[in-house]
Amino acid sequence: MKTKILKWSMVLAISLAMTNCKDKAPEANTSDAEAAAVSESTSQKYTVNTAESTIHWKGFKPTGTHTGTVNIDTGVFNTDDGKLQSGNFIIDMTSITVTDLESGDGKENLEAHLKGTVEGKEGDFFNVTKFPDAAFSITGTEAIAAGKTRLSGNLSMKGQKHNISFPVTITNEGDMMTIESEPFTIDRTVWGINFKSKSVFDDLGDKFINDDMELKIVVKAKKA
Repeated sequence: MKTKILKWSMVLAISLAMTNCKDKAPEANTSDAEAAAVSESTSQKYTVNTAESTIHWKGFKPTGTHTGTVNIDTGVFNTDDGKLQSGNFIIDMTSITVTDLESGDGKENLEAHLKGTVEGKEGDFFNVTKFPDAAFSITGTEAIAAGKTRLSGNLSMKGQKHNISFPVTITNEGDMMTIESEPFTIDRTVWGINFKSKSVFDDLGDKFINDDMELKIVVKAKKA
């Protein structure tokens, strides 16, 4: 009887993991950091509207997912002939929020763990006391389809910098520009976020957290 229960438990864990994998977005291309893009002195400058800009995140594990947001602190972009050429924005890692849990139902505990404000667990995830900010700096853009652009940039996080590229939609309405990505994933271990990673630790069984972390970026900026 115990053998049957164990088998069914393993089947259930595998099924949940496979379901989560199906829900995940495509992985961003990741490579070594590159030189940041530079615009002409005559380029048009846009300043990020932080109140309307955010990063949505999703984390995966065999038993389900967690979702949340992170605020964008500051940012500027430059366009030449109406096309995005360069820019960067700063991500406020101290603003990490969990959106799938209610207050008093584990929300505060998970947020504290992710931020690294729990004594003895500072380095498990983002350690915001030591690394309060992350940053994204554009290295290039490429038109890939009607209305779609592949945006490439250096993502600096937890003291490490790597280049990622992913599809975005860029729209202009009056003095406002919106850059909205499709959901994409990055491998968190590339930035040294190794907590409960099966690719780093081989004794976790089904108590692991997927390496892939899903992101969706929405940035609104106003013409300066």
